[in-house]
Amino acid sequence: MSGLRLMAVHAHPDDESSKGAGTMSRYAAEGNDVLVVTLTGGERGDILNPAMDTPGIKDRINEVRREEMAEAARILGVEQTWLGFVDSGLPEGDPLPPLPEGCFALVPLEESTEALVKVIREFRPHVMLTYDENGGYPHPDHIRCHQVSMAAFEAAGDSAKFPDAGPAWAPSKIYYIHGFIRRRLELFKEEYDRRGEPFPMQEWLDRWRRPEQGDIMARVTTQIRCGDYFPQRDDALRAHATQIDPNGTFFVVPMDLQQKIWPTEEFELAKTRVRTAIPETDLFAGITTDGTQ
Repeated sequence: MSGLRLMAVHAHPDDESSKGAGTMSRYAAEGNDVLVVTLTGGERGDILNPAMDTPGIKDRINEVRREEMAEAARILGVEQTWLGFVDSGLPEGDPLPPLPEGCFALVPLEESTEALVKVIREFRPHVMLTYDENGGYPHPDHIRCHQVSMAAFEAAGDSAKFPDAGPAWAPSKIYYIHGFIRRRLELFKEEYDRRGEPFPMQEWLDRWRRPEQGDIMARVTTQIRCGDYFPQRDDALRAHATQIDPNGTFFVVPMDLQQKIWPTEEFELAKTRVRTAIPETDLFAGITTDGTQ
């Protein structure tokens, strides 16, 4: 397969490397065009790697996040573009403080939708990736990313909408990325138990075992085998050095164990304009190189 186009829409730089990165790297390596659209600059992200919390980094955080994103895109083998909105930050406290004036989550939906429609009509993706209605987790930018992506998916193919954004193009499919799967951790733990070793992600697993926490696997329609590209995924994550601690939880389970026990990434087919059969093992299932069935 070649000549198909995949667009992943993400809220901040580093999101693309923690959500569906192995899949993107695989499709790019197979000769397809893959574009990451980063909605904000991640300007309000905290420095989460102690080694990077050094003088001068915060003063040039905008530039640093762009440098990190460029390196991550290079590692994954994908293209990347910025939509130019400003990070909303993650509000904390009770009650929550108001969002900063002018931030992405407060931009009128029509404005941000038109900006994304323009990129869709330029790149002409056959398939789009985004977050579900909960944003993957309830960050205001992630929730807005879902809203903008779904609105743009519908509007891009309608020539009456946003006529200044270029000739109409209707993507064939849009998927939600489901990156945190409880069953995946349970299988990892079973392997650690078999070896008689403590499971380093036990705290995460305990949180997911609360009765009110369902398993998102019930919503998964599509699993993409991409274990061979997990090294690129992890290297791309580490490229976001201000956000990712190389000694953190993302990297505690050995690579060979991940590739053996759970070598896939998971997606939910949210909307489709072509006929396909569920479950899927290919995001482009039902699509030809000209975008038709």
